[in-house]
Amino acid sequence: MPAPRLVDRSPVVPPETLVAGMVPPPRFADARFSTYLPDPDHPSQARAVTVLQQFAGTFEPPRKGLFGRTKAPDGRPGVYLDGGYGVGKTHLLASLWHEAPEPRAYGTFVELTHLVGALGFAGTVEALSRHRLLAIDEFELDDPGDTVLVSTLLSKLVGAGVRVAATSNTLPGSLGEGRFAAQDFLREIQSLSRHFEPVRVEGEDYRHRGLPSAPPPVDDDQVVRRAEQTTGATCDAFADLVRHLSELHPSRYGALVDEVALVGLTGVTPVHDQAAALRLVVLADRLYDRDVPVLSSGAPLDELFPQELLKGGYRKKYLRAVSRLTALARGAQAS
Repeated sequence: MPAPRLVDRSPVVPPETLVAGMVPPPRFADARFSTYLPDPDHPSQARAVTVLQQFAGTFEPPRKGLFGRTKAPDGRPGVYLDGGYGVGKTHLLASLWHEAPEPRAYGTFVELTHLVGALGFAGTVEALSRHRLLAIDEFELDDPGDTVLVSTLLSKLVGAGVRVAATSNTLPGSLGEGRFAAQDFLREIQSLSRHFEPVRVEGEDYRHRGLPSAPPPVDDDQVVRRAEQTTGATCDAFADLVRHLSELHPSRYGALVDEVALVGLTGVTPVHDQAAALRLVVLADRLYDRDVPVLSSGAPLDELFPQELLKGGYRKKYLRAVSRLTALARGAQAS
C-alpha cells in the first residue's frame, strides 16, 4: 500500500489550544542545563549556562505597586542568546523554560505572530500577561512589520512583569554564519533593547563536529519502499510538497509533521525561488524539532539552496536548514 502523503494533510490548529500548546518541541522536551555539554574550546558556552541559571533564579511572584499595578521584577527582564547556528541556543532556551515557574510559554517567532493573528493583539496580551516567562526561538528580524508588532507586544508583557528570553535570526544583509546578531536584535526591538542582556554563545555547529557532509541521496525506489515499510512514514514528490507548503501558513508546518515517523522525498531539486526556499527553512526547523528522519532522492540535501540564495541576506537561515536536514538525513540512513 502506498505511504500517506504530506500534501494530503491540511492541519488546522484551533485558537483555543494555541497558548496551551506553547511548549518546547519534542526534541527539547528533556533539555536541561545539566544535559548541555559546553565545548571546552569555546568558554562562552559554559558562561552562557551560568548566566542563564542565574537568570532562572530571579523569578519572583509579581509584585503590586501603586494603585494595584504590577511592578516589573528587579534586574533586566530579558536575555538574548547571541550566536551562530548549531551552538545549542535552542537547548539553552528550552532549559531556561523548564527551570521557570508556571505559567510559562515557549514558541517560535512565527508561532507568536500566528497567535496574535488568531487572538488579536489585546487577546494575546491578556493570554500571556500572567505568564512568568515567554521564550521566543528564532526571533525574525527580516520582516519590519512583524518585528514592530512583536516588539510592541513584548513592551506590554514586560510592563506586566513577564520575563522574556529570545534567540534570533539575522537581518537581510547580515552575511556570514559567524557574524553575531546582537546589535541587529537590540536595534530592531528599539525601546525594549535596554531590557535585554545579550548572552554570547560561540562555537562550531555541534551537529557536524568531526562528521562528513550530507549523505548521498538514494534512488526513488528506495525512498518509496522505505516509506511503505515504515509505520507512520510519509512519501511525497518534492515538487508537490513545495507547492503544498505555499498553501499553508508556516505556523501550521509543525502540525503537518506531527506524529510522522519518517519523511520520504523523491526528486529533490535545488530551489531557486526565495519564497519557496524560506518555507522549506521553516519546514526543516519543524522536522528537526520533532527529530523526524528525512530520506530523499535527487539532489543532495546540502545542495538544496543554490549559491545565488546563499549569497543573499538569508544565508544563515539556509545554512541552518542545511545543517539540520543533513543531521536528519544521517538519521534516516543510519536506522
